[in-house]
Amino acid sequence: MCVYMYIYVDDLWVILHGKVYDLTYFLPEHPGGQKIILKYAGKDATSAFEPIHPIDIITRLLPAEVCMGSIDPAALKGATKEESEEDKLIRIAREKMPRLEEMYNSFDFESVAKRVMKPDAWAYYSSGADDEISMRENHNAFHRIWLRPRVMVDVKHVDMSTTMLGCPASFPLYITATALGKLGHPEGEKVLTRAAGKTGIIQMIPTLASCSFDEMVDARLDKQNQWLQLYVNEDRNITKHLVQHAEARGIKGLFITADAPQLGRREKDMRQKYANEAPDEITRSEMSMTRNEGAARAISTFIDPALNWSDIPWFQSITKMPILIKGVQCAEDAVLAAKYGCQGVVLSNHGGRQLDFAPSSIEILAEVMETLKREGLDKNFEVYIDGGIRRGSDIFKAIALGAKGVGIGRPALFAMSSYGDAGVERLISLFQVKYIVLQTNKHTNKYIHYLCIE
Repeated sequence: MCVYMYIYVDDLWVILHGKVYDLTYFLPEHPGGQKIILKYAGKDATSAFEPIHPIDIITRLLPAEVCMGSIDPAALKGATKEESEEDKLIRIAREKMPRLEEMYNSFDFESVAKRVMKPDAWAYYSSGADDEISMRENHNAFHRIWLRPRVMVDVKHVDMSTTMLGCPASFPLYITATALGKLGHPEGEKVLTRAAGKTGIIQMIPTLASCSFDEMVDARLDKQNQWLQLYVNEDRNITKHLVQHAEARGIKGLFITADAPQLGRREKDMRQKYANEAPDEITRSEMSMTRNEGAARAISTFIDPALNWSDIPWFQSITKMPILIKGVQCAEDAVLAAKYGCQGVVLSNHGGRQLDFAPSSIEILAEVMETLKREGLDKNFEVYIDGGIRRGSDIFKAIALGAKGVGIGRPALFAMSSYGDAGVERLISLFQVKYIVLQTNKHTNKYIHYLCIE
């Protein structure tokens, strides 16, 4: 038997971004539970609200009458905020951060980020599904692939530039879609937008961002290219509006996430959220479900679990953007994507955050490429991978095995969280490799690449 007890509130107002909102009737419906709103009743909740929600979410999802007006700034001047022990430790850690020049690889950024991020933010960014075996294997799998060096080749002048979905890029790397950027930095995903623009790579805009879609598009540089990652909403009118709005604003590719009909059990994130915001308003039995199961579940309740291959023609009818399926984990599904007229796939196990023991993308890449070629489906069909890329040599291995490009997620978040724009730019520069295709091996029908680290 499951018993629910709710706290009934007659009048609950909070301050968000300088405006006062009456959330009395929204309180029982909040996907993150009631306690976090009650904690800030009559107070400024901006610091808790902003990392999780884009700034326009209230105007999009709640009626205009919930806004009661703007707060008088003078009324808040006397309010002082005491530094918590957690904030003190983070401040000290930031004061002791190494210089940016001392960051020599992506692991360095991760080490710093762990010390300077809030525990709930770190838990969300770093967590994987269940025992996190797939998450660890994503990078470990690259260690089982060895290079075949050749010497006495002129590599003085090597052009790393490429095109992905027809978009020019300085080299075959893009920043993949990741949620809740403001957990790591006050400007969130806009940091990633600017860094991608300055370094000449592509950014994939996430559906579940802390910034609004238009904020990320407005932050891009002239001629900078962006893609859109899409979680499909059960309300297809919402999805249609987002896709068509993205196309109108110049987005160059639509990546439909197919591996998350139900978000994975990210226990590290779930435990952190439960510890910080225990749902006092709900008394539950062992069999009951709680809405306080981590940031991931709190923001993803809208995702349509009924999404299937028969929906592809509908997407093709509402947009002219190239459509790719993100989250493919076997050759059979890559073949289906090609047969349904998609322009490509992203081999991905969602950073090991969805299904533990799902294979790493680099492990299945060769099989996927071979199967597509055998079926005659490899022409004008682009294959990307993400998950576990931590070194420039990882990018090189993926390209050598047939990928068009690779995406990075966590490394960019960790660099952003610790050093902001400059950190992400530094990270991307560390990933850069120089490579050239010089010869085709007739026996394996695979390319031999020659690598020169910049």
